[in-house]
Amino acid sequence: NIRELITVTYPNVAYGFKERPTQEDVLFKNATVWTSEDEGVLENTDVLVKDGKIVKVGTDLNAGRAKIIDATGKHLTAGIIDEHSHIAASDINEAGHNSSAEVTMEDVVDPTDINIYRNLAGGVTTIQLLHGSANPIGGRSAILKLKWGAPADELIFEQAPPFIKFALGENVKQSNWSGNRFPQTRMGVEQVFIDYFSRAKAYEKEKQAAGDNFRKDLEMETLVEILNGERFITSHSYIQSEINMLMNVAEMFDFNINTFTHILEGYKVADKMKEHGVGASTFSDWWAYKYEVNDAIPYNAAIMNDVGITVAINSDDAEMSRRLNQEAAKSVKYGGMSEEDAWKMVTINPAKLLHVDDLVGSIKTGKQADLVLWNDHPLSIYAVPEKTMVEGVVYFDKDRDLELRKEIQKERSNLVSQMLKEKNSGVKTQPVKKKEKQHVHCDLLEAVK
Repeated sequence: NIRELITVTYPNVAYGFKERPTQEDVLFKNATVWTSEDEGVLENTDVLVKDGKIVKVGTDLNAGRAKIIDATGKHLTAGIIDEHSHIAASDINEAGHNSSAEVTMEDVVDPTDINIYRNLAGGVTTIQLLHGSANPIGGRSAILKLKWGAPADELIFEQAPPFIKFALGENVKQSNWSGNRFPQTRMGVEQVFIDYFSRAKAYEKEKQAAGDNFRKDLEMETLVEILNGERFITSHSYIQSEINMLMNVAEMFDFNINTFTHILEGYKVADKMKEHGVGASTFSDWWAYKYEVNDAIPYNAAIMNDVGITVAINSDDAEMSRRLNQEAAKSVKYGGMSEEDAWKMVTINPAKLLHVDDLVGSIKTGKQADLVLWNDHPLSIYAVPEKTMVEGVVYFDKDRDLELRKEIQKERSNLVSQMLKEKNSGVKTQPVKKKEKQHVHCDLLEAVK
């Protein structure tokens, strides 16, 4: 794989960059600007980017020393945010126990995953890298900026608050694989939450009484953060009974669930979700891929949105995440949502769910310059990002990509020629060894090494 070869050749520099890209001061001229704010969609508008931030939005702006990009006839949006992703990770689940609150996805970030680049090519700039759904209490999340070519620690969205993955349903009671640990039923799943939060309360009380002479437990420390509103929960969820259950358990211990992700029966309990104060991050039209998804409908997002819930569309999939703009568009068809509200479900709404909406998710003066320049209406199946920028750095450029494809093809041809020459000279050969990148979802238990 030539892309892997180049990544190996330049261990600190990813595909497409012979040196690390840097921030650019840029003026986008005469764009159709999708603000994802109350201002809506602005025609023939300029956006000035300096020092990685949006400094002006208006008409006839002075570029100064900034590079001018003619965006006439094109659309400029905030970068897409994927609330539920499993790309850029070397592993997903720690499944041996019913709680793995002590582990963190920040420890397994893989900055060489080609899906980072592919997501940038689809306009995605920020993701929540979630632990899998093997246990009721999963691992801690990593909120990432997709800075292709940067080392793992530079991908971490430092200003984002801490999150953790919870899960409900078939996976955690091990219906989809042979398991021999508690819980084995949905009743048992509820008891796991009650037991662990009871332990966390007792732990906090004991810690306060002991003062400095106390041995810390990282798992309990994480759960105490939840109890104190210092860490937010994203919970994998499907059916209404379990959605109600987890809200009831949270209220029993005086905290709130932040986000129900998947939430395919959210339309059934949207009123209760609104009362609880929880947001929703759902699929646009996935259904019937397992038993507990039988009641999923494509109107789910629009119904929850109409009730007043903050709703996002997510991927949970490395391929779908490259076309989240199209996934958002489906709610225009299913539910009659306006184009602007549909677009918000992949920009400002997931930013709100991740509590980073003061920094990203819309085009507004003072926010970080995470921007995408599209060649067409962003909800169109024909729309292609021409440039994707993260904090003022262009990490994907379509023109550069097309040139690199030519270089890669040329290099591939040279390598093939050299191999054939060696073979024809009698050099010992070996059979082709097939290597595939594993497709990662919530229920992956073991990554291919």
